Amino acid sequence: MFGAGCLLRALRSCSSIPCPRHKPSAKLSVRDALRAQNTNGERVKVQGWIRSVRSQKEVLFLHINDGSSLESLQIVADSSLDSRELAFGCSVEVQGQLVKSPSKRQNVELKADKIDIVGNCDVKAFPFKYKKRHPLEYVRQYPHLRCRTNVLSSILRIRSEATAAIHAFFKDSGFVHIHTPILTSNDCEGAGELFQVEPSSTIRVSEENFFDVPAFLTVSGQLHLEVMAGAFTQVFTFGPTFRAENSQSRRHLAEFYMVEAEMSFIESLQDVMQVMEGLFKATTVKLLSNCPEDVELCHKFVAPGQKDRLEHMLKNNFLIMSYTEAVEILKQASQNFTFTPEVAAVDLLVPGVGELFGGSLREERYHFLEQQLARLGLTDTYQWYLDLRRFGSVPHGGFGMGFERYLQCILGVDNIKDVIPFPRFTHSCLL
Repeated sequence: MFGAGCLLRALRSCSSIPCPRHKPSAKLSVRDALRAQNTNGERVKVQGWIRSVRSQKEVLFLHINDGSSLESLQIVADSSLDSRELAFGCSVEVQGQLVKSPSKRQNVELKADKIDIVGNCDVKAFPFKYKKRHPLEYVRQYPHLRCRTNVLSSILRIRSEATAAIHAFFKDSGFVHIHTPILTSNDCEGAGELFQVEPSSTIRVSEENFFDVPAFLTVSGQLHLEVMAGAFTQVFTFGPTFRAENSQSRRHLAEFYMVEAEMSFIESLQDVMQVMEGLFKATTVKLLSNCPEDVELCHKFVAPGQKDRLEHMLKNNFLIMSYTEAVEILKQASQNFTFTPEVAAVDLLVPGVGELFGGSLREERYHFLEQQLARLGLTDTYQWYLDLRRFGSVPHGGFGMGFERYLQCILGVDNIKDVIPFPRFTHSCLL
């Protein structure tokens, strides 16, 4: 084990002259430094990665970023602090005084008197180059490094804010958050596209199932939420789901996140649709308020025109079309479509993404469910589901929203693999 003293000695100072004694520096994130109101020479410490270096005869300019904001903090230092190791991509710790900037481009800057290099960066080997805007297809080749690009860091900050906004919406609406299991014995979707889970061969002690029944990675938390809807009138879950789909399309992943909600004592699909539209609009408005620069970057460089389309969605009520109306429109199309019997279900379809939400009223009639399960030979397996209808059942319904598709919708990102930190899809499970 190396002690703290060894770690401190490992930091290589760029200064060629002894530093005077200073009072301890207050550690600030780049975001907090940029927002600072008091710039009366307060001594601060900022850590991050260099985004640009410009050395003049007497002055050294750096821009560093720590991921807390899209904007970087400008560092101004004496040229004596310059070093050949100060390069794009390297990590540094900078100490100095936070002062008002004379430039109109930023309110504050850090007048540095000490710059320590924490980690070098081989600029020639680094796949991303200074001032070059790399296509998302190129960036996708480096899942372990792509978070360091402006676009991906913006998308990931938006993703973080969207997660918080979704939780806030449900909390403010009186929903209870339920942690539904990732391992399950149920196939909620009934499509058979499941990942089966088994112990590794090195620890398998018998041919029997570890859980005594086949276990799978969840495709949906709906059935578990239906259990909870028998005790809480409004519940939701937000977590990873898995589909073993042999697809590499821009809309599909093998692992993705789902926002799902279930509500008791509801009378119609209108009750479900009202919550769906409220969730979409409340979350989006909060995103536009909390991270406008990040959203603007995507709208400007990734999807020009998306800003206007998004504003139109927020300002207008969602268009509601009945199943019968949709069938009549499709009958006029040149293609042939197969129509299934009408059910109490609803989908929210958005341009460029397709299905964003899917919801329905659940079947609460005990005898009807009993007959259907008996016909399929599943009575024993789903006896617990019948019990929910035997003991205090109520009319209930809910919906699910694909989180990555939501991000695609508001940002205009074409490929779903670019809105998740580590995309998993057929033939690809990197890292």
